[in-house]
Amino acid sequence: QVQLVESGGGLVQAGGSLRLSCLASRSIFNINLMGWYRQAPGKQRELVATITKVGTTNYADSVKGRFTISRDNAKNTVYLQMDSLKPEDTALYYCRCHDFLKWGQGTQVTVSS
Repeated sequence: QVQLVESGGGLVQAGGSLRLSCLASRSIFNINLMGWYRQAPGKQRELVATITKVGTTNYADSVKGRFTISRDNAKNTVYLQMDSLKPEDTALYYCRCHDFLKWGQGTQVTVSS
């Protein structure tokens, strides 16, 4: 099993940047797939980005070229660097460990216009 704790959310103006962190309670070295998802009010939760054990990444079309997912196995942490933020990026962002089917509690990102 694994517990996930997200951090790094906040309020930022459009065009700004934030870096989200997802700290796992155990080593992620052998965890194949980690991801970030988001849910805006009144909308379904959607995929933002995923990263495999070997570093293969996948992004939603809406964030390609603006967001970067990465992982630091030594720190048991997955990151989401978010640049050129837009108001439509406003949502609760969740970390996901696919191997253990676990979610974090979420961190709020609010982008003002």
